Amino acid sequence: MRTEVASSGRAVVVGASAAGLATAQSARTQGYDGEIVLVGEEPEEPYDRPPLSKQLLSGDWEPDRLTLRPRADLDKLALDLRLGVRASAVDTAARTVALADGSALTYDALVIATGVTPARLPYGHDLRGVHVLRGLGDALRLRAELRAGRRLVVIGAGFLGAEVAAVARGLGVAVTLVDPLPLPLVRVLGAEVGGMLAEVHRGHGVDLRCGTGVLALHGHGGRVREVELDDGTAVPADAVLVAIGSKPAVGWLAGSGIPLGDGVLCDERGQALPGVFAVGDVAAWRDARSGRHRRVEHRMTATDHGRIVGRALAGTAAAESPLVPYFWSDQYDLKLQSYGLPGADREFAVVEGSLAERRFVAVYNGHAGEEDIVHAVVGSGMPRQLRAWRQAVVEAAPWSWPASVGS
Repeated sequence: MRTEVASSGRAVVVGASAAGLATAQSARTQGYDGEIVLVGEEPEEPYDRPPLSKQLLSGDWEPDRLTLRPRADLDKLALDLRLGVRASAVDTAARTVALADGSALTYDALVIATGVTPARLPYGHDLRGVHVLRGLGDALRLRAELRAGRRLVVIGAGFLGAEVAAVARGLGVAVTLVDPLPLPLVRVLGAEVGGMLAEVHRGHGVDLRCGTGVLALHGHGGRVREVELDDGTAVPADAVLVAIGSKPAVGWLAGSGIPLGDGVLCDERGQALPGVFAVGDVAAWRDARSGRHRRVEHRMTATDHGRIVGRALAGTAAAESPLVPYFWSDQYDLKLQSYGLPGADREFAVVEGSLAERRFVAVYNGHAGEEDIVHAVVGSGMPRQLRAWRQAVVEAAPWSWPASVGS
């Protein structure tokens, strides 16, 4: 697809997120001298989201620590900030973005950075004390619930649910962590690491109910009081966090002609249509190696996307190294880090350290139909060794499983 972007004119970035701000900053750094309008649904200036489930939720940080750029630095970018207003539609023929306040913006280039919205249960969200966690307001409301001696039920043992469970235990909250899958994070990291995480959470006093689904939330006086499980038990609750995943925020793009699937479908440099790009959690970029579109909900991917699309806006696009997804997750004193795309269906081997000691580096190679190469590495407590293995992911280094390598 040919890139059609002028290095001046007006660029409209919808989503005042890390990805949206990174795009604007990259464009300015690369010499884009046109107008940049940054539209954000939330009233706050761009802030970082990973600390919401960690430092902010624990009370170690206050909201001002989350700000991505001081106001003086934002001013240097000469952005037209439109905060507290939602984008409602796009007309790609007329090159306009409609806003919920009734106004409209014309654009020469459009960057979609609207992220994701939390998935919800089909019941119970009208009860007080039932939470999702995506934005600053969500985190502050949940934080107000986390007091020693109270009872929190976390539904969903993915990254968000596991991190919140760890923070809550550190605050003296009684935590029950429920998931229909057999182990925490098993779909992402596999049974071996999932089993280790299960032991870690149980060791910190979490009542872990994996392999168990939720049937209903029951309340009294309009507030949640109990979570009914499909094993016939009921768990008392003063608060509930629903952390069952998220969906790309693309509803406002219906009928626009922008290609949609699991997010906005883009080429290898983030372009969905001539002059239309997508970055961050909402964007499914085509992977040059596999030919498939992949949407990666990791913080550093948002920054990488912004850097590349910012170059395109400025007309300085250059050959890029393959993007290597990176994530980290803090749970108690455990810091998990990963490069690449691990998965439960990939072969797994610990290559340094041991899971039992919770200091390890492990490798994931291909699955059926893929060549035996290093697709991902994950580790904890061995950052230097893990970084050394990152290059194997970058190079898609061949990998065969020596008999001496165990898990």
